[in-house]
Amino acid sequence: MLFRSRRPADSAPGTPASITSSGEAGAESLPDGMKIAGAWSWRVLAVVGVLVVFGLVVIQLKEIVIPFMVAILVSALLVPIAQVLVRHRWPKALAVAVTMLGALAVIAGLISLIVWQIREGSTDIQNRSITAYEDFQKWLDVTFNINTDEFNDYLAQAWTAIQDDSASLWSGALSVGSTAGHFLTGFLLVIFATLFILIDGKGIWTWFVRIAPKKARPAVDGSGHAGWITLTTFVKVQIFVAFVDAVGIGLGAFILGLPFGGFPLVIPITIAVFLGSFIPVVGAVVTGTVAVFVALVYLGPVQALVMLGIVLLVQQVEGHILQPLVMGTAVKVHPLAVVFAVAAGSYVAGIPGALFAVPLVATLNVMVTYIASGKWRETTRPQLKEALKQ
Repeated sequence: MLFRSRRPADSAPGTPASITSSGEAGAESLPDGMKIAGAWSWRVLAVVGVLVVFGLVVIQLKEIVIPFMVAILVSALLVPIAQVLVRHRWPKALAVAVTMLGALAVIAGLISLIVWQIREGSTDIQNRSITAYEDFQKWLDVTFNINTDEFNDYLAQAWTAIQDDSASLWSGALSVGSTAGHFLTGFLLVIFATLFILIDGKGIWTWFVRIAPKKARPAVDGSGHAGWITLTTFVKVQIFVAFVDAVGIGLGAFILGLPFGGFPLVIPITIAVFLGSFIPVVGAVVTGTVAVFVALVYLGPVQALVMLGIVLLVQQVEGHILQPLVMGTAVKVHPLAVVFAVAAGSYVAGIPGALFAVPLVATLNVMVTYIASGKWRETTRPQLKEALKQ
């Protein structure tokens, strides 16, 4: 009598029953914690893989990505201004033109004021710098028996070390560009992108949302709206932080006795600190060094050390109080996350990484939180409902 061996119903064709049974028995013997960890592991690896691929694409397109991200930050400041003008019954074209030209005029005016005042006092600064340099050499020769040649050698070695160390600041996965042509191209891209966002930002966003599947469009739209609010808040707080830096260092220079009338050094120092505060790492270092150098040339080494202490104090207040606490509270990110975001961004991508770290983390945090909350299932902005259905 012949007996037929039956294959288990849930085993695949061609799979021996013993292997199937042992596999199921092995899976059943795993603890629940191991199953959950395995399920999370491959999902985390998939997300990391997508992020790595996205990062490589960004690196290859850095000449386009960086100007576009700068344009988004600038637009986060200018769009509310244009909207206020439109609400006051200004024609939209006029509101956009006034906002754009006004922003360019303010930036150009501040830079021109710095350049003009420094040029006015360039001769005086040069003469005082030469005198201070000679006095310092004489002091080294008398005090430490270091002659002029030895001092010049030390300066050359220090300059070489500074150049080597500063390479890590200027380089990175996302450098701004190494030539004037790259800078000019990036500047024009920022101008054009900002202009189009001011003119038809809602239309651009609607087009982007329509790329997503229909079921995902409400979530994408709602999270993008929440992220935009966070981004505008970040820009406003960043202006406040820059203002505090400028007032702190400028007030310190004024109290020390830097000349205010005639050739008003306090004014260009204050403006330079304000503008430099928008450039992470390098901006604060350069403007602070200028303030200390001016104090050394005009007032002497003791006042220069005091000015150095003021600069360090203001920068410490910014880095450990204003940025983590004020910025973290405003953009709904924990202060510790702000500190590590800036550190990680500067390590990975240099200056651009430090610039975009906090707004990127803050925006992604709000967007992910909004999607996870499920609010998008009930609330869709009315002006985009019809567009999202198409």
